[in-house]
Amino acid sequence: MPTLVYSATRQRSSLAEASDRELLFALGRDDERALAELVARKTRPLLQVVGRIVLDEEEARDVVQVTFLRLWEHRDRFDERFSPNTWIYRIATNLAIDHWRSKRSRDRAQEPMRLHLVRSEESAAEADLSTLEGREVARIFDELARELPERQRLVFLLREVEGLSSAEVAAIAGCEESTVRNHLFNARKHLRAMLLERFPEYARRRVARAGRATAPGEGGA
Repeated sequence: MPTLVYSATRQRSSLAEASDRELLFALGRDDERALAELVARKTRPLLQVVGRIVLDEEEARDVVQVTFLRLWEHRDRFDERFSPNTWIYRIATNLAIDHWRSKRSRDRAQEPMRLHLVRSEESAAEADLSTLEGREVARIFDELARELPERQRLVFLLREVEGLSSAEVAAIAGCEESTVRNHLFNARKHLRAMLLERFPEYARRRVARAGRATAPGEGGA
């Protein structure tokens, strides 16, 4: 028995040091301990991503649990063309989008009309999201995300908030990189319009900075 205990402890330690790819391969060999290690590693980042898609903390936990169940059910289907994170995120975001669609179909009659998007004009682009701190972007995204079409929301979240590359986002979303760029452009445009409407302090801040930059110097001839 002491030998078995030592062996089990050593195997757990080995899994803790394994790469994500190695864990997925171990998962494919029906190793439940590999799943437990993936749960320990990936729960927090998946909750962050899924939570910003479904916009509810408890529902996000449910979706993440289903994600790990799906990983186990399809443990022999890991596509080596993808990085482990890309493959796992693809499962999680697809489940989150499905959940969001179902939720929206139930709540559609109670949603407010989005007429402010119709009123948005190109001049709204004055508020440049790229000038905001990452934490501010995430907070504002949480506030405004409900107004974006689901694919735009997913692309903006993965690219701008999570910092994934365009290639990774394309793999997760199941589209071309050019489509990612198009979704990202439209998402930024919509968010700028909504930002000016709901958070005008950012527009005033930008105008004030521009005024200071163009003000004539003192003592000029």
